[in-house]
Amino acid sequence: MLVAGKVFRVSGPVVEVEGVRGVRMLDMVEVGREHLIGEVVRLKGEHAFVQVYEDTTSLKAGDPVYSTDAPLSVELGPGLIGTIYDGIQRPLEVIYEQEGIFIQRGMRTRPLSREKKWSFLPKRKSGDRISGGEVIGEVQETSLILHKVLCPPEVRGTLIWVADAGEYHIDEKIAVVEEAGESREVFLHQRWPVRNPRPIKAKRPIEVPLLTGQRIIDTLFPVAKGGCVAVPGGFGTGKTVTQHQIAKWSDADVVVFVGCGERGNEMTDVLMNFAKLIDPRTQKPLLERTIFIANTSNMPVAAREASIYTGITLAEYYRDMGYHVALMGDSTSRWAEALRELSGRLEEMPLEEGFPAYLPSRLAAFYERAGNAETMSGERGSITIIASVSPPGGDFSEPVTSHTKRFVRCFWALDKDLANARHYPAISWTSSYSEYIDDIKGWWFAHVDREWVALRYLVMDLFQQEERLSQVVKLVGPDVLPQKQRLVLETCALFKNAFLQQSAYDAVDTYASPKKQFLMLKTILEFYQQAGKLVQQGISIEELRILPVYKDMIRMRFKYTEEMLEELARLPQRVRQSLEELSF
Repeated sequence: MLVAGKVFRVSGPVVEVEGVRGVRMLDMVEVGREHLIGEVVRLKGEHAFVQVYEDTTSLKAGDPVYSTDAPLSVELGPGLIGTIYDGIQRPLEVIYEQEGIFIQRGMRTRPLSREKKWSFLPKRKSGDRISGGEVIGEVQETSLILHKVLCPPEVRGTLIWVADAGEYHIDEKIAVVEEAGESREVFLHQRWPVRNPRPIKAKRPIEVPLLTGQRIIDTLFPVAKGGCVAVPGGFGTGKTVTQHQIAKWSDADVVVFVGCGERGNEMTDVLMNFAKLIDPRTQKPLLERTIFIANTSNMPVAAREASIYTGITLAEYYRDMGYHVALMGDSTSRWAEALRELSGRLEEMPLEEGFPAYLPSRLAAFYERAGNAETMSGERGSITIIASVSPPGGDFSEPVTSHTKRFVRCFWALDKDLANARHYPAISWTSSYSEYIDDIKGWWFAHVDREWVALRYLVMDLFQQEERLSQVVKLVGPDVLPQKQRLVLETCALFKNAFLQQSAYDAVDTYASPKKQFLMLKTILEFYQQAGKLVQQGISIEELRILPVYKDMIRMRFKYTEEMLEELARLPQRVRQSLEELSF
């Protein structure tokens, strides 16, 4: 490894290097005698500025800096699923076995095991033409994930040799591609620079929702596969819990969970719980479709940026196999804070609240890597980004939240008052929005019911009316309102308690299928429409509350399992009949 220069100055995670030669922007370098991993972020004459992804304590002027002559890259291949990595793709379980509970400075481990053998089944034969991204063979990575061994994106030509079916180590040759007299060996693994998006054949329209089983999300503020969501909220409002629920229950094929600068106990909770959970769709361990990247708040600040790019690159790799991937980023605000600190160390001109001028472009580059794609092998895959934002004091006007809103089409605003009232998910129905309704309504029409859009808009209209009436109620109380307006308040209260509120600890309520959500929605709106006729006849709200069917509606989220949907489908008729009996 060549010496690229010497340490000139150390300022926290930023190291200035003098006498640099043969170094390019965004090259990975190794700093000091312990070979700390860093990345070149600025070149100025014979000086380079490096952000170091490890603790820089004891680095001093004159220490050597070594060039790797390559950008920061990740290793891609079988064995990623179920592994816990840090921000620079070091497997934490391997480090624990070798070094104990602390990560030593300069610690090096291979991201993928070199000892384990994988059962390789070729899908192409000698003489075939092949291009980058096409499938050469398959490996059964877990019982849930069939790992497709892809030709590296930069390789194309004729297959002159393909390995027979059998057991192979990760670094054993499985194919040779020749083009213009030059041959290239292909292995079970490949490397890819994290800042470069992996190529796709084309982006395709977004048409299918990412089903989460959370009623306020799927029914009111849905996200499509290939979309982007921001989940902003103050401390304790449930950002991480919301992401946990989606990771557990969504119908994504692969989940990449990135803990970016969050507290260690939150990431520990994820790891402890996911090890015990069973995928409800397949009845297999959830770890068999999940990758973890743990970069907690006590780890080096600069590594937060690496963890974000590592996570999205791993997501792209599985998308290229034709899988639908959900990336959980918790939280992008911690990444932005790292950018702010590094910008200050580089003495760059700050903008609003000290954030660098390139904050919007960094956020845009990250969110743009989501999407529904036709892969190079002709399959369809997607990446859905669900990123939490932690605005100080819950102020959604701060720079990270306001810039994020420019690049996402779905916004789940977490409300502190709802969280304090123990209403979970604490997603505000007045501040949140989704722009994916028109994109995915065809799926709801085909698989659930054509009434879905109309009923959803009716619910949102009721909440708008309630918002206006609540101002009057605060002044004079609900008793002075006309019965028709009190019915609006009563129906919205029923929605909040019987539909929007959802218990993650209840075996029945923790997940609701789209069909169950629609039937619950239809039942409550049936009550509103029939009760409106009775109110005009002089029936009071109090008389409606004491009806047995009213209590059934309140309990329906706990009472009706997924196997009892036929019984739930009869509930709207029961509501109609019960209310008609009160009619004069």
